Formats: sequence, structure tokens, C-alpha cells
Amino acid sequence: MALNFTTLAEFSALLQDLPAADNAALEAARVRDGQLTKPPGALGRLETLALWYCGWRGDARARINHPQVIVFAGNHGVTAQGISAFPAEVTAQMVANFQGGGAAVNQLAGVVGARMDVHALALDTPTQDMTKGPAMSEAEVVNALKTGWDAVDVETDLLVVGEMGIGNTTSAAALALALFGGDAAGWTGRGTGLAPEAMGHKAEVIARAVAANPTAQDNGLEALRCLGGRELAAMAGAILRARHLSIPLILDGFICTAAAACLEAARGGALDHAVAGHVSAEPGHVRLLALLVKEPILSLGMRLGEGSGGTLAIGILQGALACHSGMASFAEAGVSTG
Repeated sequence: MALNFTTLAEFSALLQDLPAADNAALEAARVRDGQLTKPPGALGRLETLALWYCGWRGDARARINHPQVIVFAGNHGVTAQGISAFPAEVTAQMVANFQGGGAAVNQLAGVVGARMDVHALALDTPTQDMTKGPAMSEAEVVNALKTGWDAVDVETDLLVVGEMGIGNTTSAAALALALFGGDAAGWTGRGTGLAPEAMGHKAEVIARAVAANPTAQDNGLEALRCLGGRELAAMAGAILRARHLSIPLILDGFICTAAAACLEAARGGALDHAVAGHVSAEPGHVRLLALLVKEPILSLGMRLGEGSGGTLAIGILQGALACHSGMASFAEAGVSTG
């Protein structure tokens, strides 16, 4: 199958035809783990993370050499409903901050040695107000998916995708509600710092958006089109591209996870190449991770977005692979196995 698409149906076809992990490499990595100079299981989850990574890279002694962080930015028409503590202009201002190296994620990417890229998607043209119908046309969502798809460097060996977009926690909560049900209030958080007294209004806007888009119910890609934003669609495109390139992925916070959930809803197992970098302070995030059966690596109360939590978790994966691939075996070290 050609790795390209021009329609949502072609993207869906790519989503159905997914490469799997390399079981031979995974088994060889498991054998190696059993020979390292440590008691069995002594490194806890670092061991399972290393095995997972080796399986996806097809290398029993893999290392992380080229991590990439991509931040996508988009604006949302639903901000007209008064659901954010900040104006939409902040999206473009923060893009400039990313490009100037001044944001939190820039600092974290530097710490872990990750390449960082920023893509702003039609910031002067917000999506439609999803309380009145679909946020995007098919052409718009496909263009956003392609931006994400094309943003992944083929040399990347670990990927984090993040976002910036005033109003996008509302979009993420609407996606979660449409795909997994429940009540809108249960998926609603403070986002950038919404006042507690405004939370009821935000939940009501989320409920109206889902009601206005009945085709989004239980339909991952249609939900992404109707209730998502350009930056969420771009993250989804990058996540699928990473799968086709066998690049392991670290999910960021609530918004990233909601975008990823659209893929999982459309094709079970679509996120097998992904781990959750952290669990954020957004109340919907812990629920979403539980539904996706993703145990977070970190739990630090972060709610910044930008890919910041996922980027910080790169360091944990680097440590896991450094131990797995760099440690001596009992035989090499001349240590008794007991």
C-alpha cells in the first residue's frame, strides 16, 4: 500500500494496515535482559519499557539516538463560546515563543537532546464553532493530518507530539465524550486556568458540541473532523506516520491523548507503539489513559501541554535503553549468577 493519502478514506485504509512489532527482536531483548548483571526485575518498569522499545525498533540492543519533539498549533472557533481564560491571540504568541526557544518544552527538549520542530496550522483561520456543526471539512482535516504525517523525520527513533491551541481542552473533552460516553462535566477540566465558576458553562458547551455532531459518536475519524482541531488532527497524522515507520511514541497530555484515542477508536491496536509519558492534572486525562490501558511513566501534576510531559519522559526511556543495551552480562563481567 502506498504510504500517502489525499482523502479521509485513504487515511483510514492506512490506519487499517499497520505494521507490528518485531517479535524476534523482542524475544532476543528478553533473553538479553535475563543475562544482565542485576537480579531479575530489579529495574522494574525500566525493563519492560526497554523491551517494548527494542521490539518496535527491531533491535535487541537498541539505543535512542535521534529523538524528535513536534509541536503543532491551531486555533478553535469554539473560543467564541467563552470557554478559555486566555484569548486566541495567545496561540500565535506562543508559537513565536517556541520558535525563539523560550518555552518550557524547548528547555526540556534541550535536556534530553531532542530535535524540536514547530508547525502552526492556519492560525488566522480558526476551525468552525463545533457547537454549530463540524469543526472542519474533510479537506481541512486531511490537510492537517498530512501536516502531521509529513512532519515526522524518517531518521527519528523516538517521537513526542505536542500542541498549542487556546480552546483545545474543550475539543479534547468533546472527543472523549463522543467516543467514550459519560457526562460532559466528568471530562471537563480547567485548561489554561479557567475560573471554577466557569466550569459549568464549559461542560455545557462540550455537551452542545457533541449533540450538534451526531456522526461523531463512536466514530474516531469523524469525531476528529467534527470535534477536533487542526493541531489535534496533525498529532494524529504524526502518530500514524510513526507507526508506519516503526518509531516508538510517547504520548503527552490530555489533548494529545484525545487525538490519539481517535485512532484507537477507529482501529484497535493503533497505539501499540505508544506509551503514556505522564498523567496530567486535567481530570479527563487519567480516565482516558485508563480506557486506553496506558500506564503513565510520570505523574507530576503537569497541565502545560506543549509536549512537555512527554518530552520529560524521553529521559526515562533513554535511561531504560542505556541500562538494557549498555550493561554487562554476568558472563562478560565475571559475576556469579548465584
